[in-house]
Formats: sequence, structure tokens, C-alpha cells
Amino acid sequence: MKAGADRHGRVGTDLVGRDEDLAFVRSFLADSEVQGAALLLSGEAGVGKTAMLDEVARDAAHQGVRVLRARGVQFEADIGYAGLNQLLVPLFDDFDVLDPVHRDALRVAVGIGTGPAPDRLLTSTAVLLLLRQTAARTLLLLVVDDLPWLDRATNAVLGFVARRLVGSPIGFLTAAREGSDSFFESSGLTEYRLKPLTDASSAELLSRAHPDVSPAVRRRITTEARGNPLALVELPTALSAEQRTTLAAVPSVLPLSERLQALFASRVAGLPVPSRKLLLIAALDGTGDLAAIEAAVAGRAGVDDLAPASRDRLVTVSADHRRLSFRHPLIGSAVVELATPAERREAHQALADALKDRPERRAWHLGEAALGPDETVAALLEEAARLRLRRGDALGAVAALTRAAALSPARADESRRLAEAAYVGVDSGGELDDATRLLAGAQAHPSGQQSLHAAAASAFLLINQDGDIDTAYRLLVGAIETGQHGWDASDDALVEALHLLVLLCWYGGEPELWQPLFAFVDRLTPEPPELLWVITRTFADPARTGPAALPRLAELIATVGDEPNRVIRVGTASVFADRLGEFRWATRRLAEQGRAGTAPVRRHLGALMHLGLDYLHLGRWDDADDLAVEGLALCEDHDYRFFAWYFQYIRAVVAAVRGDRETSDALTGEIVRWAAPRGARGAVYFADHARALAALGGGDFGTAYQHACALSPPGAVAPYVPIAMWGTMNLVEAAVRTGRDAEATAHTAAMRASGMAELSPRLELLVLACEALTTHGEESVALFERALSLPDPERRPFDTARVRLFHGERLRRLRATTEAREQLTLALRSFQQLGAQPWTARAAAELRASGRATPTAATPRRQALTAQELQIATLAATGLTNKQIAERLFLSHRTIGTHLYQIYPKLGMTSRAALRDALAELDAEAGA
Repeated sequence: MKAGADRHGRVGTDLVGRDEDLAFVRSFLADSEVQGAALLLSGEAGVGKTAMLDEVARDAAHQGVRVLRARGVQFEADIGYAGLNQLLVPLFDDFDVLDPVHRDALRVAVGIGTGPAPDRLLTSTAVLLLLRQTAARTLLLLVVDDLPWLDRATNAVLGFVARRLVGSPIGFLTAAREGSDSFFESSGLTEYRLKPLTDASSAELLSRAHPDVSPAVRRRITTEARGNPLALVELPTALSAEQRTTLAAVPSVLPLSERLQALFASRVAGLPVPSRKLLLIAALDGTGDLAAIEAAVAGRAGVDDLAPASRDRLVTVSADHRRLSFRHPLIGSAVVELATPAERREAHQALADALKDRPERRAWHLGEAALGPDETVAALLEEAARLRLRRGDALGAVAALTRAAALSPARADESRRLAEAAYVGVDSGGELDDATRLLAGAQAHPSGQQSLHAAAASAFLLINQDGDIDTAYRLLVGAIETGQHGWDASDDALVEALHLLVLLCWYGGEPELWQPLFAFVDRLTPEPPELLWVITRTFADPARTGPAALPRLAELIATVGDEPNRVIRVGTASVFADRLGEFRWATRRLAEQGRAGTAPVRRHLGALMHLGLDYLHLGRWDDADDLAVEGLALCEDHDYRFFAWYFQYIRAVVAAVRGDRETSDALTGEIVRWAAPRGARGAVYFADHARALAALGGGDFGTAYQHACALSPPGAVAPYVPIAMWGTMNLVEAAVRTGRDAEATAHTAAMRASGMAELSPRLELLVLACEALTTHGEESVALFERALSLPDPERRPFDTARVRLFHGERLRRLRATTEAREQLTLALRSFQQLGAQPWTARAAAELRASGRATPTAATPRRQALTAQELQIATLAATGLTNKQIAERLFLSHRTIGTHLYQIYPKLGMTSRAALRDALAELDAEAGA
């Protein structure tokens, strides 16, 4: 497979994204009922028509079909029968099979004979007879490209021939640019419009053709190319080396390669000057707002001047909505390409003058119009960057700050703005190489102490590369301690640095790391920002400090809004308080925006993490696993190596609870191998939690106890290790089953002494269950009943089912057989629906021990699926992912996940692996 692509989007021997189109063309030409019929392939310039013709012709030739080809050439359009000459050159020696009248007429027409010009009907008939005689010996395929550029005489002959091929062993395939004028009479012929590539195919083509282009720049190119293969392959060639890897360096209007200029700029060059002025304003404005465009060209041009561009199908103007749009974004690029630098600056200045009531857009145009350093404009751009960041446009903020730095007269301001751009880039933007370059620029002109933005960016880059948590932590703490911020709580750089320090403390997993942070927060004046304060209580050591912060957390959740930073940080404050579900709508929306490319990559990752953890506790394990796979791919695409362990943890837990210990152990092994050398003890704790679950599922209680103790020593809910709360029941169960009753009792007492039971009903369930496990007789039964009477058990189905299993086991040993069977049956049903195979087997064994011969009574009755549910289930059973199913059914990925979550209980299972068998059984039941 070749790394590069040709001008039509062909990579190696593959035509990317055209499988369905090729299948249609091939089947049409091979269909015996229409054998000999003609097919006209249409589409926009550069969409890949020639590549399709090449592929079909190559395929036909490999199958023994004789292929005759011709292609319209603009400079030959006035030469009569020039196209026919191209087409029939391989048959010149076969003209003698015709009678003398037709032979001589055809020889004169194609220029190899002399005599008077033949009648067109006679020539057309001669061509048809020649083709039929040739096809009598071998199948024949005529392939004609660029039909509108063929001469008029050839077009007439081909139109005559094309309508007389049905039933013959001759195929006719031609291509023409959509909307172009042609002398070819196509009425009555089948036309197939070749559409632009899908987003997925565009991304694949671009990544394979130009693997050196960064993901963010690829996304920008994909947006501009709008599925046009030629544009996808050619646009990167017009970018500089820096622009290919740094999104902030890419101009607002993409430059065109020579080939694209020939394709698009030629259509613009012939327009009147007023039309081009209007189009230049429109291209640089980028919004299509006709009112702003008119205001910018007032007195120099008017909307009527758009008429020539509209007639040439370059733009569309919506009178109702007062919008102007280019037929293809690259037409706008061509307009800009044809303008001189002075004309561009003049247009930007005109737009700035017209947008005085829109400061963000005005600042950008002033920046583009500026000829040299200008602090006033730089300050306006800096403020525009803040506005963009609040909307979640991190990359736009980076671009504005970078331009502001370039316009800064003072080196200190330049350095400060580049440092902030670097921080925004690493914290939100998703382009680490770009951030590294910006940070290097900021540090090239140091001005005293390192800025907090620079320190934060450096710390982030350090942990994501080969550095360690301790070094990053010391760098950031030092910068905060010596910073000239006066502990002002309104200092954005200081607050952002403290938020990052929270994560570094958490990653480090050592209690002593937190003390400087708490001291810093306490020094903030007039008081710490609410969200920062709550995070330090509910995220650092929630078992002890979390309950007191719950009322303030509830206020934050109630006002979460949709600003990406806030959504994720409120989520961070909510993870260990089990409040993620209370604003799941906001997290889902952020994930959808991330998939659409309208949310920062870091925030997209955060949304996937929080949804994955939420779905783990809800028992939506397929959805959690899908999100983890998506997150890992995103980490790989953007080189966010540090965050991969979050998603490996989610996948490890799903594998553990389903009984796939080998996969779970492999994933946790990866986490430890990556995290341990870097001092990321917090990540290792998560691995310990998953390992304990996997060992419990396998009945290896000794190993489970070891891993649970690594997470938190028996007799203490480890401080500043919040996931220790999630592992408490694992430790107590493993201790009880290995005869360590004293350790189990001590740990249960520590759980009750902490405040974890006050954080959420799920954590209170764990405390009560552990108290029941370490209590004997009827008192334990009462504790189990209290645990199982807590509200909303469906929000913690796995934990609840485990407690029911414990309860049933205890009841059976107390000889309360009927009550034991009830609890065990409920536990078994839940485990079956969840797909928790090890626990299903254990519950079934307990149920048999209670005197019930088989567990079949616990199997839920299958319910009928709706037509759409059956379609989704069938596709899922073939192995398609939620995304792939969504693309086929024109639904969202989230909708597919919701449907599957509703389908699984109806079929009495939750695992995709069991879908095929469940559907087969459903068919058998229907047949019976």
C-alpha cells in the first residue's frame, strides 16, 4: 500500500470511499437486462469521476473486456471529430470490416482518409456498425471522460450510438462535470451522480495521503474540502511545513495548490472587478452575513454585482435569510488567492469598520489588516480569545492569542500571550506539537519569572511525554509560590494553575502532595472560586471532606450550563460523590460536540471519561466499553498518551466483571507499566481496583485481597485515594472469604468512621453491606435489608446484585431457605442481564444449594422487539460498533446505545457476544 495518493484520491490500489459507487457502476454494466445500456457519471469538479472511470476500465480489462477510451481536451474542442479520433485509434486497422461507403465516411471523419465531409448520420451509423462488428469477437466497453470538452461532432455521434446499444455486448460509460453545458444529448440515458466523500472516508484519504499532517490541520482541511478527493489530496501540498503541523499557523482562508488554482481560480478570474470585490469580502468574512458584506463594500459595489458569480454557479444568495454561500469553500480560497496582499488588508479593514458592534470578529479583521506591531489591536485580540474560550473554541482562542503575540510591541507581552496560547493548546486544544512550539516561542524571550501559563503548559507537556509527576508538580508549585499574582482569586492564570495542580496531586496519589495546594487555596482573596473550592473537598479526600461540600456541589450542578471547561470540572467534583448522572445531559452533549469537532479535544476526552464511569455504575457496560475505545482512539490521534490509562481502566473493569480476566489483567498491566516509572501512583490505584474485581470474579480471593489492600490497607479508608471507597467491599469480601475476619471488621469500622456513607446511596450500600458481612445472626439480616431498601437501586445494579448474593448466602446458612431463594433469584436475574458471568455462575450455584434444581426460573421472559430494535440488534450481532450501526441507519451513536440498552433486558442478556444466540432463539420461538 503506497503512503501517498494520486490526484484523484487513489491510494495504492484502493479508491478510498467509493466501494458502493463502484459496485453500482459494475452491476449496471454487467446486468444482462440492460446490457449495452449507457451510463452517465456526473459530479462536481475533482470529486473523482476520472478515478472511477479508470477503476472500472482497469477492472473490465482484467476480465478480458476490450476498452476504448477518449477524453475531452479543451484546446481540441473546435476540431471536428477529434474525440472520435481518440476513441477509434485502436480500431483503425479494422475499418475494412465495413462496407466501402461506411468505411470511407469514417476514414474521412477521423482524419485518415480524404474526400468530402461525410454526412453526420452516415458517420454515426458507421461508428455503430464498427463497434458491433468488434463486439462480436470480444466484449467492448467505451469509456469517455470530460464529455463537455469533446467537440460537437463527436458528441453528436456518441449520443446517437449510446441510445442504440441496448441488447448488445457493448457498454458505454461517460463522465461530465455537474452543471456543465454539453452538446451530448443525454436524454433517456441513466445518470449516476457521484457524491462527495463522507467525513469518515475524507479523513481516511487525507490521513493516508498525508500522514505527516497533524490531526487538527487534517480536520480543518476536511471541512474546507467538503468531501472533494482532489481537494483533500492537493490542499496540504500548498501548506508550509509549519502549517502542516500547526493549526494556529494555517491562514483563515486556505491557500490553493497550482492544480486547485487551475480548477477553481480560473472560474473566478473572468468576473467583473466589483463582483470580485464582493466575493473577496465574503470569503474573508467567512460567515455569509450579507448585511455585513454590504456594509463593508458600501459605495464600491452592491448585491447586484453578485449576479455574474451566481450565473456561473460560484455562489448562492438567499434573499429570505440574507445569506451568501460559496458553492464550494475552495471557490472562496480561489478568490483570496487571486487578490493582492494590499487588497486583502483593505478588505479586512473594511470588514472591521463594518463590524464595530461585534468586537470579536472586528478584532480578528483588525489583526489581519495590521501591517506591524499594534498593542491596541493585540489587546482586542486577547479579549477575543477569552470570548472564544468561554464558548469552547479553544483552537480559535489559540489562533487569536498567537496573532496578538505577533502584534505585541513589547517582548514581555509577546511572551505572555504565547505562553497563554500554549496553555490553552495543551489544556483544551488537543495540539501538543503546536503547544510545544508556542511555549518555545514564549521562553525565547524570558522576562523575569516564568509565567504561570508557561509553567502550567510545561507541566502538562512534561507528564504527557516522558517526564514524571514529581518533576511537573515541583515545577508548578514553584511557579505558584513565586508568582507575582498577589493571590488574587480573579487571576485566571493562577486559578488555571491551581486546577492543574489538583490533577497533579491526584495523579501522584500521595497525601503530602495536597498540603501546598490547600495552603494556596486558603490564601486566595477575597475567597477561592466556588468550583475550585468544591473540587478540593469532593475530589481530594471525599471520604472525609466531601459531605460538607455536597450542598455547594448541588448548586454547581444546578447551574452547570454548557461551557466545556465548567461541565468537565463540575464532573470532576461529582465523580466520587456519585453525582455524574445528575447532569449527564450536559456531558453527553459535550461528547457529541467533540465528535462533531466543535468542542476542545481535552474536554471531549473528559466527557468520555465521565460518561464511561457513569455507565460502569449504571451497568451499561457495552456503552462504557464503546466510550473507552473511542477515548483510546482520540488519545492516539492527538498524542495524549497520559490519558490513555483512564480508558484502559474502564475497559479493564468491564472485562473483569464479565469474567474475561486475561483481558482485564493485560489492560491493568499496561496501566502499571506506563504509570509506575512516572510516579503516577493514582493511576496504579485504579489498576489495583480493577485487578481486585477480576480476581474476585475468578474466585481467587487471596489475590483479590492483596490487590484490595494495595488500594487501601485494611482498617483505613486510604486518605487522598478516593477510589479506595469503591474498593472497600472488595476488600471486606476477600477478607471474609479468606478467614481474615479481624481485618474485615476493622475495615468496616473505618468505612463507617469516614463520611463515605453520606456521599451517596451507592456508597452507603457498600458500608451497610460490609457491616452485614462482618456481623452474625439476625442482626446481619437486618443490615442487608437496610442496604437493599436504599433508594434507586437501578442506578447501581451490579453492586445491588452482589449484596443480594451476600444476603441470599447468609439467609441460606441461617436456614431461611424461602427468603434465600428470593434474594438469590433476584441476584441471578440481575447478573444475567448485566452479563456478569462469574457472578451469574456463583448465584446459580447458591440457588441450587438452596434446593432449587436449576436456575432457569430466574431467566427473564423474552419480550418482543420493535422493528427498529430488531434491525439494530441484528446489526449489532454481526459485530458492528454503535457508530457503524448509526451511520447505516442515519441515527446518532447515542441513540443506538440507548436502544441497545433497552434491547438487552428484553432478550435477557447484556453482552453483544450473546446477541446472535439470543436472536436465533427468538426466531426459533417465533417459528414454534
